Amino acid sequence: MELAALLGDFTVRTVALGAALVGVVSGVLGSFAVLRQQSLLGDALSHAALPGVCLGFLVAGSRQLAPILAGALISGALAALLVLVLTRTTRIKTDAALGVSLSLFFAVGTVLLTYLQRHQGAAQAGLDAFLFGQAAALVPSDLRVIGTVGGVSLALVALAWKELKVTTFDADFARSLGRPVLALEFGLTVLIAVAVVIGLQLVGVILMVALVIAPAAAARQWVKRLEGMVLLAGVFGAVSGVTGALLSAAVRGLATGPVIVLVASGIVLISLLLAPGRGVLWQLVQATSQRRNLRGHRVLVDLYRLAQDHRDPAYPTEQGMLDAYFGRRSAHVLRRLERRGLVERVRHMPEEGTHWVLTDVGQEQARTLLQPFGERAEGPATRREAPAVRPESEAARREGRA
Repeated sequence: MELAALLGDFTVRTVALGAALVGVVSGVLGSFAVLRQQSLLGDALSHAALPGVCLGFLVAGSRQLAPILAGALISGALAALLVLVLTRTTRIKTDAALGVSLSLFFAVGTVLLTYLQRHQGAAQAGLDAFLFGQAAALVPSDLRVIGTVGGVSLALVALAWKELKVTTFDADFARSLGRPVLALEFGLTVLIAVAVVIGLQLVGVILMVALVIAPAAAARQWVKRLEGMVLLAGVFGAVSGVTGALLSAAVRGLATGPVIVLVASGIVLISLLLAPGRGVLWQLVQATSQRRNLRGHRVLVDLYRLAQDHRDPAYPTEQGMLDAYFGRRSAHVLRRLERRGLVERVRHMPEEGTHWVLTDVGQEQARTLLQPFGERAEGPATRREAPAVRPESEAARREGRA
């Protein structure tokens, strides 16, 4: 009932829908930034958008979202162009170029914001909310702007999907195919800037980078193909936005933008822990299983070598000898091998402790394990049963003949 009451509120519905739109666009476009190892790009573009926000306000004379977003997009595109120019024409690496661009544009934006607050009267009141976001200020007209800009961005990604895919994974190969790699890289950077600027009012300049990178980083843990990563990142972004908006509305005093970022970070943490194949817990389970298998393989190989040395495929190996070599855990390993049908106990030698012999399946498994190392793994022609009683000594045989 509480959820129904929240969704019944017009402002909450508006904020949740806006957060979902921003999350989808940010997740999809942020996937390319993560795969291109340009996570800092989102941070640079979000900070570089601040001077565009101020210039958009100067042009419009009010806090209308459309001109402000247009200014932020132009500013972000210029920052991206500066990064490309620095990396192509100088010896500056990409990370250093992003740092230069970020600091330069954010400093200019801070100066413009200070000027507006001192000289433009009351009209600029609340303009600094773009630093940290002000989700409650979203109105239906803002949703139309966000939806239109985000929809156009996603449509462009769909149209240029093949080119963006090959450029993201192998720019040199794309260049050999005659693709305009530089234009594609710049266009993709501008699209990432679009994802940044449409979320400025919701999340703010400071935290917007998290909403661009976190859903994509989480999706990367679950899937191996770009198509699946892009779709899942969009879902994670939408879930983060809607959940954060509802939580901030349910608990009085919580800012929407930071809560959305915390939810997205929680999804990343869960993905890092539980994702199959790449999650920390999954890898821990796999490593434990591999260690258990390795101990079993060592026991199998040693039993097989002992049988080969004694030229007896049914040579019984005493438990104590295995304990001396492998430690007390050898009994547990042997019981596990017994359940798998690889070894069996010699039941008729109880007075000398437990003895183990390889089964036919165990011998075949041991030969398979030894083959990659180039060892001679000769299989016995027939398998003889272990003796029911101990062989007589030489003295006893002589006495019997006498």
